[in-house]
Amino acid sequence: MRKFKGALGLMMVGALALSATPALAQDDAEAAGESKDICFIHEDLETEFWLAGHKAMVETLEAQGHNVLQRYGPDANEQLELLKDCIAQDVDAIFVIPKDGSIALTLVEEANAVDIPIGIFNRPPQGEDGAAIVVQADNRTIARDSVQYIADQAMDLGKKMTPLIMVGDLGDPNAVGRYEGFYDVIEANPDLFNDPIEVPTKWDAATAQANLQAAMAANPDVDFLFTSSDFLFPTIKGVFEPMGKWVTRDEEGHVLMAGLDGDVNACGLIRDGYIDSIGVQNLYFEAEIMLDALLEAVEAGETQPDVWLDDPGFALTADNLAERGMDMWGCILRDEQAAAE
Repeated sequence: MRKFKGALGLMMVGALALSATPALAQDDAEAAGESKDICFIHEDLETEFWLAGHKAMVETLEAQGHNVLQRYGPDANEQLELLKDCIAQDVDAIFVIPKDGSIALTLVEEANAVDIPIGIFNRPPQGEDGAAIVVQADNRTIARDSVQYIADQAMDLGKKMTPLIMVGDLGDPNAVGRYEGFYDVIEANPDLFNDPIEVPTKWDAATAQANLQAAMAANPDVDFLFTSSDFLFPTIKGVFEPMGKWVTRDEEGHVLMAGLDGDVNACGLIRDGYIDSIGVQNLYFEAEIMLDALLEAVEAGETQPDVWLDDPGFALTADNLAERGMDMWGCILRDEQAAAE
């Protein structure tokens, strides 16, 4: 599997200038070629990122006249069975939001064996075997940029901070990249940070809540928190608020906070001053380049397209919020929702 990290990712600078409406195609009438059968396998759509990406890709394909076979697979084994079913139906292409990097590799191998082009969205295979279109945020860079803003704030405050990281499921390559990006900054600044406190979440809110409560009881002096996903901010609020730690950046006792994804809730929180930095995935750009590459491969008769497309993302911070707030997909959706009310 060839990796061209960042090659097309650099094109994302103006990508969110596109309409934030779910259908990514700018002119449905321009969709070329005959209708194709496209199999879309996904796991739980429990976060706004997955919901928005799913909606954008399905509506775009249907608007172009393609038949989308949607298949929900909550675990790795079921995703494999669903892929085999799609193969049996002789689909033209497959794209997947895989459960994890291990099953992603297996799904690629299965599709390659029958010469059906396959795309992997936002969770890359745990290995370079096989050929696929892989679209992924550069999680390590995005996390690093988000946490670096906190390091800059710590330097300005002239104090050594006690950091806490809400660790994702490290079986997920996205979580690994975010973990590594966090530590890139922490380890580069030993004069600014004490040893970090790690709170396992397994990407589960109940697990995160229990472990965060225990960590804060043992370490009440935490003054910087990084969450590996924005969807955990409501959980964090539930733990911090009774402790008097859920206050805005203009209030005494504010805990510096950073996250990653760029969802609707995080947009409201950074605007209101509760969080300070968000590593942003450019969702609509990722969805667009996935579909463009997959459909181009089908039209060209390329059965094993092999390319890795990165989204370098960016950090939305308290300092650049006015300038870049509407570059974040969550802020676009938040304002659309408010306008529709």
